[in-house]
Amino acid sequence: MGLPEINIEFKGKAVSAISRSAMGIVSLVLKDDTGTFDAKEYKNIEEIESADWNAKNLDFIKKAFLGIPKKVICERQGADATDMNAVLKRLGSKKWNYLAIPELKDAEKEDVATWIKSKRKNDKKTFKAVLPNVDGDDEGIINFTTKDIKVGDKVYTTAEYTARFAGIFAGLPFTRSSTYFVLDEVDSITESDTPNEDIDAGQLILINDGENIKIARGVNSLVTTTLVKTEDFKKIKVLEVMDMIMDDIRSTFDNNYVGKVPNIYDNQVLFFTSVNSYFKGLAGDMILDPSYNNYATVDIETQRLAWESIGEDTSTWDDLKVKLMSFKSNVFAGGNIKIVDAMEDLDFQIAI
Repeated sequence: MGLPEINIEFKGKAVSAISRSAMGIVSLVLKDDTGTFDAKEYKNIEEIESADWNAKNLDFIKKAFLGIPKKVICERQGADATDMNAVLKRLGSKKWNYLAIPELKDAEKEDVATWIKSKRKNDKKTFKAVLPNVDGDDEGIINFTTKDIKVGDKVYTTAEYTARFAGIFAGLPFTRSSTYFVLDEVDSITESDTPNEDIDAGQLILINDGENIKIARGVNSLVTTTLVKTEDFKKIKVLEVMDMIMDDIRSTFDNNYVGKVPNIYDNQVLFFTSVNSYFKGLAGDMILDPSYNNYATVDIETQRLAWESIGEDTSTWDDLKVKLMSFKSNVFAGGNIKIVDAMEDLDFQIAI
């Protein structure tokens, strides 16, 4: 009688989705010889011990907290460290959403970008990184490129200000995108001469509209789209919803089904019924489009191919028969959802 309990768990996740979306976790890799510890975690600025960090890194941590994330994880490296492997290994076993490395060296960029891509593809981690001037062409890499960010008397490099953006993205709810997010503290920037081209090239940039300095459009570095990775994957807001849904479904499946439930069609129906109930809850909060048929079900074609791969002739099987014939320990899931984006573009034609 597993359905009611699973439904309750999924409904709870749906109800809390918007509040959870504004409680992302930032990871910072900081080069510092002040302390000897590996990592510190802070839930607010008041928890920071100034004796643990040099002045520059204290500033980076505070910049991340401007975005009001749930938590900031600070991984320490020696000031002269050149190998990212140890710190990335530590991060790989922790839960977080956005990574920034304010003093990232050019020689380290490719290693970090490759690690993020690998974690997302192979380990199904929903990690994302804000990196300076990295043409990642990947939804997990946010390529920040604006230079000379002046705040008061200080001018920050592109890399140094990535901590601020990690905090912004971690603290924004699903009810808004980062497009036109105003950075009140910034006094001036080196403006792009080709902002539209930069955005199309997967660059996150700041613009000055004459009154405010703000994010031009909330995009990641993905440029090359496919039938699987569509234009939607380029939006930071949309990807964050995708990642949350992936995490929620995977964690609920792992906790309640893996190794505990026989893999027969009736039990798969219970699972998909619960997932669809979760989708309905997200649609109620307009995280998913309530006018769209958001659903999950057995991926009939993939399950048919699985049987054929071991020599089974399925030519006489109709779709119902394929659904009923669960395959080994696999649950092949398919379906469709429509994630709600924010209003960002206006095309207003007036006839006179």
